[in-house]
Amino acid sequence: MDISIVIPFLDEAESLPELTEWIRRVTNENHLSYEIIMVDDGSSDHSWRVVEELHQKNSNIKGIKLQRNYGKSAALNEGFRAAKGDIVITMDADLQDSPDEIPALRRMIIEDGYDLVSGWKKTRHDPISKTLPSKFFNWFTTRVSKIKLHDFNCGLKAYKLKVVKSIEVYGEMHRYIPLLAKWSGFKKIGEKVVEHRPRKYGKSKFGMGRLIKGGLDLTSILFVGKYGKRPMHFFGTWGSLFFLAGFGISVYLVISKIIDKNFALTNRPGFYLALATTIIGTQLFVTGFVAELISRNAPGRNNYLIEEKLGL
Repeated sequence: MDISIVIPFLDEAESLPELTEWIRRVTNENHLSYEIIMVDDGSSDHSWRVVEELHQKNSNIKGIKLQRNYGKSAALNEGFRAAKGDIVITMDADLQDSPDEIPALRRMIIEDGYDLVSGWKKTRHDPISKTLPSKFFNWFTTRVSKIKLHDFNCGLKAYKLKVVKSIEVYGEMHRYIPLLAKWSGFKKIGEKVVEHRPRKYGKSKFGMGRLIKGGLDLTSILFVGKYGKRPMHFFGTWGSLFFLAGFGISVYLVISKIIDKNFALTNRPGFYLALATTIIGTQLFVTGFVAELISRNAPGRNNYLIEEKLGL
């Protein structure tokens, strides 16, 4: 199969028929074999009924219905698990991403050898309340991740199949899929300017709270990517530094007491500093040991309840 198109959605019943028909037209014109995996992230409207009707008309349209709203990352993760195409395309269901971009994205993967190609909505049709935070987010993420992309949060992306099978997406980490791919060893990451269309149906699911969650997830990714398999290297290093600092201060205080019998050991600020740093160092060391045990015995974290599947 040439491509798998993964589309997570929440309450997008109006746009789904138009979107799938557009994809069908583009893939047929380019002679591409395809599957459309639509992941319902706990919609409260009749979106799933629309997916069922579309599946009856076109067996290439498949569906996964999550039992409740887990978030876009969970929906993408389940779609990635089910994907079988050589190239995996992700796009939003609100018709702001154009399926006409699919052939060019696919060519960049096949002909140019990219592992991942991210869309860049250079011209956006969003209010400033959405574009301004997005610019700051992309600037900050680029500086931290060292990946030169203008639009990490663009839903329109293309991947080699082995990329999506090698990463796990949870929390709000769909924004950082390029970084997850980089940590997994896929370093050829490209970018393509894509059309951003005005929203035709429904309303945006964007909220300012996602910026905070996104920042926390970025911190998690950076830590897990570097120390996920060796947490003792992080906690053990800092634990040793704190413990040695406390031990050094303690030695100084004891020597001072030996030299000067009138030296008030427990009345000195250094005494409490030595006590605190020694305890902190010990705790960090123990945390490192526990983290090592957990990292070697943790079960899979992405267990999402699926109510129903179509064609999968």
